Amino acid sequence: MSDVPFAEVIGDPISHSKSPMIHNFWLERAGIQAEYRASHVKPEDLWTFFEDRRRNPLWRGCNVTIPHKQAVMKLLDRIDPAAERIGAVNTVVPEDGKLVGYNTDYIGFLEPLQPLLAQNHLFRMARIIGSGGAAKAVALALHDHGFTCVIIARDIEKAKALRESFEPDDRLVAPLDIFAEPTDFPFDDREGILDLVVNTTSLGMKGQPPLLLDFSHVPPNSVIYDIVYAPLETPLLAEGRARGLRAIDGLHMLVGQAAAAFERFFGRPAPRDADDRLRAMLIA
Repeated sequence: MSDVPFAEVIGDPISHSKSPMIHNFWLERAGIQAEYRASHVKPEDLWTFFEDRRRNPLWRGCNVTIPHKQAVMKLLDRIDPAAERIGAVNTVVPEDGKLVGYNTDYIGFLEPLQPLLAQNHLFRMARIIGSGGAAKAVALALHDHGFTCVIIARDIEKAKALRESFEPDDRLVAPLDIFAEPTDFPFDDREGILDLVVNTTSLGMKGQPPLLLDFSHVPPNSVIYDIVYAPLETPLLAEGRARGLRAIDGLHMLVGQAAAAFERFFGRPAPRDADDRLRAMLIA
């Protein structure tokens, strides 16, 4: 280990993480003498890990990935209200001798949507597939920006619980399996309406089962957003593009949430002037 300031990402497993590539790319471009590492931390070692880091003056914080995003919360001194509301922490930083938890998924998810959110719409509707921690961050982000959110999940009770956490309405939850079959639902005039379909699950990810979604359930002119980034072009995105719909891949959220964390770790904005080069590195 070197004697320079460092941040890191922790998880179990962790070898798949692209966070070191992203942060070290930015550190080099910014000319910051620091490092970003990946640390394999098992659930039973989580408390020991943070106690050790509390005593390390070179430590600038960590990103938190599966399966620690909820478990870490009870080990922190303070949790940012947004992270408390989401119920998950993905960024921990030392502040005045205290460990503080944040959630940058909210910001990262919204980043590629900003040009659309700056427009005026008669109505905004999001169909969110999933009911886990990522789904909650996405749902809260979209709800805060005026979307009516439908939660679609394999576990209907979890979908109801997610809806209830920000605005109870059992009419706006649905089981995923009904979306695998075609529908003859006649969508009304969607002019002036922003429709968004978001996959927050691992379905469609490399090594996972496919996401079975018949596009007859997708309104015309929808934006398709898949937070999966391995593969970068998921079957959901590929079919959306083939139908002429705008598609947003998971690297946008990954890089966006990393940028928000980078500034907390190193006190400077991430240098975003070479995002195209960074994306090329991440998909190589």
